[in-house]
Amino acid sequence: MNRYSKEISMRIHSRLMERIVQLKENGYSDAELYDYAPSDFADAMDSYDRVLELVSGICEDVIAPGAESVDREGSHCADGRVSYSEGTARNLKVMHQAGLSGVGLPRQYGGLNMPVTVFCAVSEMISRADASFQNVWGLQSCADTICEYGTEEQKEKFLTMVCQGASMSMDLTEPDAGSDLQSVMLKATEDVENGCWRLNGVKRFITNGDSDIHLVLARSEEGTHDGRGLSLFIYDRRDGGASVRRIEDKMGIHGSPTCELVFDNARAELCGSRRLGLIKYVMSLMNGARLGIATQSVGLQDAAWHEAVAYAAERCQFGHAISEFPAVYQMLAVMKAKLEASRSLLYETARYVDIYKSLDQIAKTRALTQEERAESRKYSRLADALTPLAKGMTSEFANQSAYDAIQIHGGSGFMRDYACERIYRDSRITSIYEGTTQLQVVAALRYVTAGTYAQFVRDIDPSSDLVGKLEAMTARVNEIRNQEFTDFCGRRLVETAAYAVMCSLLKSDARTSDGLLDKPLAVFEDFARAQADAHYSYVMSLDPEKIYMYR
Repeated sequence: MNRYSKEISMRIHSRLMERIVQLKENGYSDAELYDYAPSDFADAMDSYDRVLELVSGICEDVIAPGAESVDREGSHCADGRVSYSEGTARNLKVMHQAGLSGVGLPRQYGGLNMPVTVFCAVSEMISRADASFQNVWGLQSCADTICEYGTEEQKEKFLTMVCQGASMSMDLTEPDAGSDLQSVMLKATEDVENGCWRLNGVKRFITNGDSDIHLVLARSEEGTHDGRGLSLFIYDRRDGGASVRRIEDKMGIHGSPTCELVFDNARAELCGSRRLGLIKYVMSLMNGARLGIATQSVGLQDAAWHEAVAYAAERCQFGHAISEFPAVYQMLAVMKAKLEASRSLLYETARYVDIYKSLDQIAKTRALTQEERAESRKYSRLADALTPLAKGMTSEFANQSAYDAIQIHGGSGFMRDYACERIYRDSRITSIYEGTTQLQVVAALRYVTAGTYAQFVRDIDPSSDLVGKLEAMTARVNEIRNQEFTDFCGRRLVETAAYAVMCSLLKSDARTSDGLLDKPLAVFEDFARAQADAHYSYVMSLDPEKIYMYR
């Protein structure tokens, strides 16, 4: 096993995994039906390791070597259809031939039935090799929504297609409905005579927008203007009626086509129940997408760090490798610390998602016990709380590390001869799409003011010296009772909570890392304290009346 897959395997072989596998495999009953299904926990973990080894090899031998050519070529659009770059098409073919379509889907449809935690590990490797390819391959996770809410006929049809290599997209945003999805106006009209729905309108900024299977948010209720009038639909490209108007000319992730789509009486079918498209299904879909962007961000951090380390070791100035200068090795150490803290947060969040999602699936076949219901509620709440932290912090760290990688390269980093230039451009979108960092702050802030994060940290690390500052800051904004002031301080509160959470999780992971995480932990704790001290000083001394001068 090479270094990269082994490093991630350390996170996979971690707490809660035995419970996750027990739930995911539901008594290992699939072992009697499928020769590749595990028969016990050790067998399952061995299969995960083998998948990580396989993906790591593909990333190193196929995806990473072609990343620069993919970036330069990009995708193409002609006659309303998209074609991938030569490298992206090759990557998809190799991944499918390796059996890596439908990684998380049930075996009855041709999937591997692997946990979200393992899917994140695979996605991280791909993102490190080429973040734009992760946008194309990783969207197969949209099938989880069909698996959870679709009919049996829809599951049999569409999940089988995904396992056979079909691509997916989620068509949410529109020219006048970006972050405010309640404003979506693409129209869905029921065609009773033909037993389907018809979609008419425009979608914009759709990642992988000419995919085989689309999940489309549309307005199904005539005369409505808010989220209660929206439903979710499945569109099969083979039915026709949707075309690509153009591919966006983007700053980065060029291998992933971002499209403007026109639906013209396109045939579609309802997924789930009417009126719950945004309220229930898209919120679930978005939480999964945000975890996916956190995964992509961690992969980009690792790519940036490795590029910076390699260059700093070989670049000599004043008779020494620049990695020997404190100004440089400090940057490298902080980049590595952020990376490992991000991994701790990412994989802990994924494990919580695995537990409650598995229990949700089991609940469809039998009644959960009282203990199982309590377990499901617990991990669902924790996953909801940690997801915005994971998406917000890892994406900001990806941007910072990509910036630092270019800085370490100096003038060379500004040139397209070096991968860090592409990594910098690819990283920028991570703090924007699937909900900007500002929206992640809004989502996380209620867990700060309710004391959720503080209690989480105390449960894991009672000795944390950051949680006291967090609680003092929270007490002050709660006492002032001014929502505008709370929102104004929101990012500082959320970041302080994130530093406390990440420190506690990284410390927990370090205990079983055989010393591998000791240095990153020490560096991250120093970094986190300095950042938290600055936020604490600002919030505790800020006059609420002064925020109005920023208007």
